[in-house]
Amino acid sequence: MKKILIVSGHPDLNDSFANKTILEETRNLLPEAEFVYLDKLYPDFRIDVQAEQERLLRADIIVLQYPLFWYSAPSLLHRWMEQTFTHGFSHGRTGDKLHGKQLVLSFTSGAPEEMYRYDGPQHYPIDDFLPAYKQMANLCGMEWCGYVYSGGLSYASRHDAAELARMKEKAIRHAHLLVENLKGLE
Repeated sequence: MKKILIVSGHPDLNDSFANKTILEETRNLLPEAEFVYLDKLYPDFRIDVQAEQERLLRADIIVLQYPLFWYSAPSLLHRWMEQTFTHGFSHGRTGDKLHGKQLVLSFTSGAPEEMYRYDGPQHYPIDDFLPAYKQMANLCGMEWCGYVYSGGLSYASRHDAAELARMKEKAIRHAHLLVENLKGLE
């Protein structure tokens, strides 16, 4: 069985609803996976590079779980990537440590999925925001294995009981779809 590393890039999971639910459900469905919560380990953004690179070395599949902030991953997850995906480790002449590993993105947005279209309010489909991640996988010799995305999971709606129930159901479906996709990579 492949070793799965799930990296939570939410900057404050205690203040999350959707990503917290996705991670809890995924952990229930995939207890053998290794879960890393960057907000708990590195609230000061001081990444333990050696520890994180060792996690990456053990993994066959790397999942980045995060909410979409300004059309990208939150700054804590970016910092983690900047610090751990270093020249000589993940890329460069001698940087082959991630070659052959599989990369999966799992992310959410507050805006509903239908808003991400060329003729929609966001002006671009969600795929148009992902080239940097695809190129990161390419540069590091990783296999890009796509993403699981759920929109309409707005933190602002957390005080509406009906919306909260809808979002919980959608977050649980997201987790099930993620686990189904991960098991398909075995």
